[in-house]
Amino acid sequence: MAAVSIEAETVAARVADVRRRVAHAGGDPDEIRIVAVTKGFGPEAVAAAFQAGLVDVGENYAQELVAKASASPPGVRWHFLGTVQRNKVSRLAPLVRVWHGIDRPRAADAVAAATPGAEVFVEVNVTGAPSRSGCAPGEAEALVEHCRAVGLDVAGLMTVGPEGDIDAGRRDFRWLARRARELRLRGLSMGMSDDFEVAVAEGATTLRLGRVLFGPRPGPAVVSR
Repeated sequence: MAAVSIEAETVAARVADVRRRVAHAGGDPDEIRIVAVTKGFGPEAVAAAFQAGLVDVGENYAQELVAKASASPPGVRWHFLGTVQRNKVSRLAPLVRVWHGIDRPRAADAVAAATPGAEVFVEVNVTGAPSRSGCAPGEAEALVEHCRAVGLDVAGLMTVGPEGDIDAGRRDFRWLARRARELRLRGLSMGMSDDFEVAVAEGATTLRLGRVLFGPRPGPAVVSR
């Protein structure tokens, strides 16, 4: 991955600005969890986020998470944000505290076998875009029940909003919030750098933020999933 200079002071200022924007959108900055997404950046991004008070750090790829975890400060809580691949779960299980990409029963089974009682989010493809991961909206209830049946702690539902369409994103976030209430779930992992304020307004409890904290990512990293 390309080397990018990340200043801890700059990240701290951006975290403060995010918290201000969260409050302006109607959220409680002390209650909404910010997951710093360090995909594509080096371990210095993890250190800068931690110094800025963010203990929750997320990665999309197993290889990046494992590499950065070995160099991260004690106390970092790792979130795996990518699609759960069963052949990677055993490597990730000792490190990951929260799994956001549970999109099918087999993924739930793999995580439950490796880390009984793990905290998970069921990922729902609310947009319906074929390129997006996540279960179909109509499958969410069955997948939540399956996760519960195999002993996982279902924290809530997760989705990725549509790119470049704030109004559609608001509708999708609102749908996810309503479905979570119907399923008696407390958490909503939704909202990224371009749409987190809309997500907060619709009830997000966990935000997944990268660019707004660290700036533009370097060129595409060549990683093994």
